Amino acid sequence: MTISQGPLSVAVSFSSDKGGHASVDPIPEIRSPHKPEPFEQQRYLIVSPYIEQEHLLDLESLDVENQLLAIALTKLKCLRSDYATAPYLETFNWAEIVGTVKVLARERAHEWKETSFFVVAFRSQIPPTTVYAELGALDKAAHAEATASGGFLKYWFGTPDAVGRNLATCIWRSQEDAKKGGAGPAHREAAGSARSLYSFWKIDRHRLTIHDDIVSWELSTW
Repeated sequence: MTISQGPLSVAVSFSSDKGGHASVDPIPEIRSPHKPEPFEQQRYLIVSPYIEQEHLLDLESLDVENQLLAIALTKLKCLRSDYATAPYLETFNWAEIVGTVKVLARERAHEWKETSFFVVAFRSQIPPTTVYAELGALDKAAHAEATASGGFLKYWFGTPDAVGRNLATCIWRSQEDAKKGGAGPAHREAAGSARSLYSFWKIDRHRLTIHDDIVSWELSTW
């Protein structure tokens, strides 16, 4: 049984603080040895460890930029075993993700317009007394609720390390979508349980910006 260690109820509690250092990278050319197949798109996409219908992303509810990023994020990979404490930018294969967005845009003959996305990193530590089954049930209900609210592009969580530290991350269409996604009863219930389930938690907010024509991208502090 897969158990989440990063309840969405906590991960979508926000402030309006802004600022931080941006990392800007050019997009490497990704070539396929074969001629690309015509662009085909399924309506519902698996974007989290949960695969039931109520957890799937409806691509038809998104504009093209958000559709392409959501599809690319199905290839999101963790690059480090110390992800619970490692710098966020170095934790995932962001360059590959944005490179995949560029390939998808080319296949669709889509002219990409600069778009920013809201990213939440939830760092936590659980004590030995935490009941994993309870934590997982709360998280799954919160995820279904957030998915129904719209704009929830990706949810990933790891496994606690030897001392219970972990990382979970959410990628949203916008901060407004994230706030709306965290306003329901399942999130309130999970938020009320956070103090008993966690010995520590910290929320970092980031902005992923992919510039016009996908010539560069940056991940900065929100």
